[in-house]
Amino acid sequence: MKTKTKFICVTPTTPQAKDRFVNIMNKFHSCRVQKTTENKYYLESLNKQYYFWVNKEGDQNWRLE
Repeated sequence: MKTKTKFICVTPTTPQAKDRFVNIMNKFHSCRVQKTTENKYYLESLNKQYYFWVNKEGDQNWRLE
């Protein structure tokens, strides 16, 4: 049985995240959820060029929407 892909929108909040957002992620806010833990998501950018962990709450580099 195939499960539905989950997407999360992110907004960069630090200069480092903003640089990656513009130069690697092509300014796409939506990311695919690859893995989930109790406190974090492992995300893949839509263009498949950037993969990163983000805290579900209070991440210092990204705001989840």
